[in-house]
Amino acid sequence: MKAFVDQVGPVLVFLLAITVVAEVTAYAGVFDAAAHRASKIGRGRVVGLWLLVVALATASTIVLSLDTTAVLLTPVVIAMTRQTKVSPLPFVMVTVWLANTASLLLPVSNLSNLLALHHIGDASYLSVSWRPAVAAVVVTVGVAALLYRRGLRGRYPVPDDDPEPADRVLFWIAVGVCALLVPAFASGLTPAIPAAIAAAILLAALWIRDRDQVRRITVPWQMAIVVAVLLAVMKVVVSGAGVWLASAAGAGESLGALLRLAGLGAAASNAVNNLPAYLALEATATDSPVRLMALLIGVNVGPIVTVWGSLATVLWRQRCAREDLVVSAGRIAWQGIAVGAPAVVAAVAALWAFA
Repeated sequence: MKAFVDQVGPVLVFLLAITVVAEVTAYAGVFDAAAHRASKIGRGRVVGLWLLVVALATASTIVLSLDTTAVLLTPVVIAMTRQTKVSPLPFVMVTVWLANTASLLLPVSNLSNLLALHHIGDASYLSVSWRPAVAAVVVTVGVAALLYRRGLRGRYPVPDDDPEPADRVLFWIAVGVCALLVPAFASGLTPAIPAAIAAAILLAALWIRDRDQVRRITVPWQMAIVVAVLLAVMKVVVSGAGVWLASAAGAGESLGALLRLAGLGAAASNAVNNLPAYLALEATATDSPVRLMALLIGVNVGPIVTVWGSLATVLWRQRCAREDLVVSAGRIAWQGIAVGAPAVVAAVAALWAFA
């Protein structure tokens, strides 16, 4: 029981804390200001604005983690599309896709990477991750551009002066906290620690500046409980299914064997969520860093077909709903298959070719 709490506890703390960070940062006006600045950098071309979002989503996911991208970048993207009056779908969809598919490169990019790190090792991780990571991002961007090619045409009016925040003190505190999260997450600390500290600082600042607003901050307690129950159930299921999982995952480092393992990881992630899927299949891949990376490809790049496939997708859809933007499960599914399947295959091929 203690081992389960030690493994799952930081995940839940991170989920709760980073949501508080996003809520206070949004109230402080940081997202609106960032969206306005991005709109000016795009220089009036929709495709230029979209490529900027691609770069931001990729960098944010690699350095800050996929969940942070889903929570912090999604409101910026939605605010930006509303300011420029362009269709939000090409922008929000590529954000959630890259939040997942760009999460292979560094251990901090995805919680599943951190779970796998003690098997691969700090020194070896990047040597096996960078090629499939590049392949996954390139294919994601290429397919996304093809799917939304019509929406990326045209121009938009470039905004004029930057918006003035209602509370400049709270605004700059929020900016400073978000900026410090970048090196904190990249430092190798358990992501829950800097996220919790950031949430505490921002709540304290909000309490001083606008006490009534603190009561309006939404913390996803119910989602945290659901995640905890799901992981607990999977732990019980896995304990009795080890032989079957080993048989289904196969063995070896041939292209077919690696595709089989990655495909199983992707299917399991879309069925139950990527973290329990990784925990279920980890024992079938710990004999080889290459096989373990193939599993990470499946559980990181693959779970973009169902809403619950990854916590990042859940958080992304929650942020969209908070901004009155509804993305149907059907759209998520068929476009997720169109993006995820070739991205997984390309990443596994890159891993195998240079193994």
